[in-house]
Amino acid sequence: MNRKAYEFTSKENDSQKTDTHKAVLNKDFRQAITFAFDRAAWNSQGVGEEASTKALRNLFVPPEFVSTNGTEFGELVTEELASNSTWSDVDFSDAQDGLYNVDKAKTSFEKAKTALEAEGVQFPIHLDIAAEQTDEIGSQRVSSLKQSVEASLGTDNIVIDVQAESSDDYERTGYYAESADQKDYDLSEASGWGPDYDDPSTYLDVFKSEGEQSDKIGIDGESDEDVEKVVGLDKYTELVTEAAAITDDLDARYKAYAKAQAYLTDEAIMIPIVSLGAYPTLSKIVPFSPSYATSGTKGGSVYDSGSYKYYELQDEPVTAKQYEKALKKWKKAKEKSNAEYQEKLSEHIED
Repeated sequence: MNRKAYEFTSKENDSQKTDTHKAVLNKDFRQAITFAFDRAAWNSQGVGEEASTKALRNLFVPPEFVSTNGTEFGELVTEELASNSTWSDVDFSDAQDGLYNVDKAKTSFEKAKTALEAEGVQFPIHLDIAAEQTDEIGSQRVSSLKQSVEASLGTDNIVIDVQAESSDDYERTGYYAESADQKDYDLSEASGWGPDYDDPSTYLDVFKSEGEQSDKIGIDGESDEDVEKVVGLDKYTELVTEAAAITDDLDARYKAYAKAQAYLTDEAIMIPIVSLGAYPTLSKIVPFSPSYATSGTKGGSVYDSGSYKYYELQDEPVTAKQYEKALKKWKKAKEKSNAEYQEKLSEHIED
């Protein structure tokens, strides 16, 4: 959002840098990129065509992460965006590409282009994205992103410039850069986040003005106030702060966080891509025998919880039929245990 480093770039002059900066500050432009990106094709580079959609996520907070009165978080977000014509027909559930929509991409881009041309911006807009040379799948994914975005919007409008970098350069100017000013890209896949506890704040806090992930989008919370206002981070921070202040009513708290998530989605400040898991697996670990949690250090998949405690092994590899049967049984048991836990929670609430 406020790029300062240009060690790795295809931009030929300051005018191109300025044009790109103005473009990424335009909400319609950011929405156009969101809708133009074929994330299933991107994911298929690592997991194959058959599994390409299984890990896709359309919201930053998992849609089933929390619920209120039987309504899941994703549904609350959908309700918040129901009156927004850009998002009202978007499916935010997991395991399908609810964001990829070429028609929406073109519509948003035309609005952005009209506004940007009025500011004197020249097209095409050049966006740098880094690719780690030694990461074959990662490089293929970057190429896939380039192909889908350029195909959706046209290279007369936008060009994705892939910067092939060494591992050291990729890390020091990306994920491990010490400050927002050292982030050297316009687009990046070098980010990720996992929840520490079962509350929407564990996700949504990280993109506040001084959040743990705000530096990934070039914001340090101190010297970027003008940029924060343009891209809506100041308003977003207010919404998250207001939600956090609600501590005596979970329903109201979750609805407030859903409003913040809806705002984050509409501003297209970040594009959710995939969650962990949902890749082909060969295992002799009995399904659902490891510990499992939706957050924290004991979380993980049914095959990799980060801990060997409770693991059970079997002689033959797990089959799809065995897994589906175990999944059905596990879901039933989980539903019962969740209800029992929710009932016990009421005992801790004082009038």
